[in-house]
Amino acid sequence: MSQWDPTARLSYWAFHANRRPAYMRFAYLQLGSDAAAEDAIDATFDSIMNEWLRMLHMDRLDAYAWTVLKQRIVDRQRRRDPRRGQPEPMDISAFEAALKEAHDDQYEVLTDTIRFYSAVSRLAERQRDTVMLRYGLQCTPGEAADVMGVDEATVRSQLGQAHRRLARLLDAAAES
Repeated sequence: MSQWDPTARLSYWAFHANRRPAYMRFAYLQLGSDAAAEDAIDATFDSIMNEWLRMLHMDRLDAYAWTVLKQRIVDRQRRRDPRRGQPEPMDISAFEAALKEAHDDQYEVLTDTIRFYSAVSRLAERQRDTVMLRYGLQCTPGEAADVMGVDEATVRSQLGQAHRRLARLLDAAAES
């Protein structure tokens, strides 16, 4: 980094400051602990720093960085449990709170939470990411799009697909 021109150095640190908080929250949702999230984020930004000069010439720098983040989360999960493959949400407190508002019966809240958690884990990766960002982290579609490095229309489309898929999965689970 010491050989970089001042503009490249400044742009990297601006990107780091802008993305780190959202990346940390997302990593925490996926990994379930501050230490694991911090480890994954440090590895993410180390990788990004190593590629930064090349990334500056990319059309979708944010999308590339999101891919790096996702891979570092998977790497961290595999170190913890090599049999695991895909990231799964760990903290579903936002979803639980929404379900509690809809039900008075604690048993019903628990069963609905388990059913919902299971359904979310069965979504396609992009849909799961958008659901986690939108509802788990309360990002607007625009904020989620910025973090993922995609267009807001893509996030809205992924959310719509996720809503339809979740409705089907939850209806099927309720019937069983």
